[in-house]
Amino acid sequence: MWRDLLPIGRHEATGGYRRFAWTAADTDCRAWFRAQAESRGLAYELDRNGNQWAWWGDPAGADAVVTGSHLDSVPEGGAFDGPLGVVSSFAAVDELLARGARPNRPLAVVNFGDEEGARFGVACVGSRLTAGRLTAEGAHALRDADGVSLAQAMERAGHDPAAIGPDHERLARIGAFVELHVEQGRALDRTGHPIGVASAIWPHGRWRFDFRGEANHAGTTRLEDRRDPMLTYANTVLAARKKARLAGALATFGKVSVEPNGVNAIASLVRGWLDSRAADEETLASVVAEIERTAVERGQRDGVEVTVTRESFTPVVEFAHGLRDELAALLGGVPVLPTGAGHDAGILSDAVPTAMLFVRNPTGVSHSPAEAATEDDCLAGVTALADVLEGLACR
Repeated sequence: MWRDLLPIGRHEATGGYRRFAWTAADTDCRAWFRAQAESRGLAYELDRNGNQWAWWGDPAGADAVVTGSHLDSVPEGGAFDGPLGVVSSFAAVDELLARGARPNRPLAVVNFGDEEGARFGVACVGSRLTAGRLTAEGAHALRDADGVSLAQAMERAGHDPAAIGPDHERLARIGAFVELHVEQGRALDRTGHPIGVASAIWPHGRWRFDFRGEANHAGTTRLEDRRDPMLTYANTVLAARKKARLAGALATFGKVSVEPNGVNAIASLVRGWLDSRAADEETLASVVAEIERTAVERGQRDGVEVTVTRESFTPVVEFAHGLRDELAALLGGVPVLPTGAGHDAGILSDAVPTAMLFVRNPTGVSHSPAEAATEDDCLAGVTALADVLEGLACR
């Protein structure tokens, strides 16, 4: 499975992945998922929001146990973020079959669409729509960098965008969702354990900062006559790092667009996207407010207008304690640790009992081709997931 999936969407020059939602690479990943389901005799289903399901047992049954993750990537992403969870889920099904286990509850593997939000700017679109945390109207308003709407992209890929929206009936049939994911950090590597259980997800969000100045000639405009938004933006990037460090939080400007984007032109507009995360919502709100205040004050000195738009926000997620503790007990006292990374399991946590397993990442690097996990640790993850699924669905 890993070998077959590995080349899809891979950029030869960088070794990174470009598996963006509703593109050709995404279509190939979806075809791979369907083939895996059908080769095992699992009932394949594509839901109204473009999420894929592979069912062992009655898809309409109650109290289902669901596992899986996502197959899309960030720009130049690594091979493990998302796909490891989907591959491991099918491998765990194989392990249960090899053990002769038979679920007494419906068991499903899921691939949630557009988890990373790399194309349309909002993370976890598939699970957000399903849970009603993104409205159909909000989804239809999303555009990519080329102005293509989410609805247009879905339609071009053969999916009916008119059907998207909350799927409360489906969620009501799910008794537990367990997502396996490569760890995005080195906490497990420091403990020496190959597997861990998630305790919580830090609150996090994305904010778009628009810095509007005045376009002009770089070779003829005196420095004192300029209204250069690049200066305001640069100062804001540095301020974000300082404010986050002082608060024990995280703040990153990782995406930027510039107009008119000419070498010999002063910019008229710089648009930067802030990703910020903290251990609690009060700290996060304070850090973002301080970054915005600093940007506005510097903009006033530079003659630059600053506006800030919150594009997405996910509050703190405390995974269901009963399910979390059951997983830890089934796996014999593995580490229980928080994460700053968002996941579909966090989005669904208000509607469904959710939990997460982490597989050790020896590099600690994620969202990069350097992301890694050893084969032994991946196999340990499959065994752990199979143990959890057997404990939840087969007893």
